[in-house]
Amino acid sequence: MAAATVARTAGKVVRGSHINEGAGVRVCRTLGTPALRNLDPFLMLDELRLPSKDAKAGFPWHPHRGQETVTIVLDGRVRHEDSLGNKGVIGPGGVQWMTAGRGIVHSEMPESTGDAPLWGFQLWVNLPKKEKMCKPRYQDVQSEGVPVIQQAGNQVRVLAGQVDGQHGAVKTKHPILALDVKMDPGSTFVQPIPRGWNAFVYVCQGKGVVGGSRVSNECAVVLEDGDRVETSTEEGMRFLLFGGLPIGEPIVQHGPFVMNSQEEIYQAFADYQSNRLQDPNDDVWTDTE
Repeated sequence: MAAATVARTAGKVVRGSHINEGAGVRVCRTLGTPALRNLDPFLMLDELRLPSKDAKAGFPWHPHRGQETVTIVLDGRVRHEDSLGNKGVIGPGGVQWMTAGRGIVHSEMPESTGDAPLWGFQLWVNLPKKEKMCKPRYQDVQSEGVPVIQQAGNQVRVLAGQVDGQHGAVKTKHPILALDVKMDPGSTFVQPIPRGWNAFVYVCQGKGVVGGSRVSNECAVVLEDGDRVETSTEEGMRFLLFGGLPIGEPIVQHGPFVMNSQEEIYQAFADYQSNRLQDPNDDVWTDTE
C-alpha cells in the first residue's frame, strides 16, 4: 500500500517590497529582504512590471560569482551582453538561466521601448561549493522552447525540473523545480514536490488559496515540508512555483558575489578589480569545461 502524502501548508506569507535596483529601476522584491533573507538554495526574487520607458536605465555592467541568475520574461524583451561580447535577447515567454560560476561581467537592458509593457522576474539560485568555480554557462530559451502542459483549467510551463514526465527547458547544476502556472477561474492545481526540499510560490496575478492561505499578487508563500502543494482560485491566478534541494552550506554574500567564506569574497573583489573575473577562454554556450 502506498504511503499517504502530505500537503504542504503556508508557513509564511511575505508581501513584496518596492525598491530601486540597477540604475534606478523599480522592482518588487520578496526573497532577499529582511522578511525573507533566503530560502536555501534560493537567494533573491524580483518582479519587474512597468512600461519599458520606465526601465530604460536597465541593469548596466555588473559582476556575478558563485551563483546562478534566472531571468524570466512574460512580456517585452530583455537584451543581455557580457564583457566578452556574448549577447542575446530574451522575448515574451522566454527564460535565460545563467550559471555565473567562477565569473561573469554582464549587463541586462530592456530591448522593448516606449509604453510597451515589460514584465519579468529575476531569481538568484545558490551553487554548492563544488560548483561555485565552474565554467560559466548561458542557457537562452525562447517561449517556443519551454514545454507547456495543459491540465484541467491550468497551463503549466516547465522552466526547470520535471512535471508529468516532461523535463524542463533548462538543465540545472542542482536539483531545482521552476514552474510558471496559469489557473483559470474556479480551478485547482496540485504539484508534487519532494519531501525535504524548500519551496515557495510567488503570486504575480490574481488571487487564490496557496497551502491553505488566501493570497494575492506580489506575495511570496513559503511552504512547509510535505509531498505536494495545492492551490485553488475562484477568479483566476498566475504564479511561479520554485522548489529546490537545500545545499546546507554557509552562505557569505556581498552583493552579486555568493561564496562560502569571507576570504572567497575578498578574492572575488580582487579578481573583478584586476579584470580577471571572466576568463576569455570560457565558452559560455556549452556545458563542458
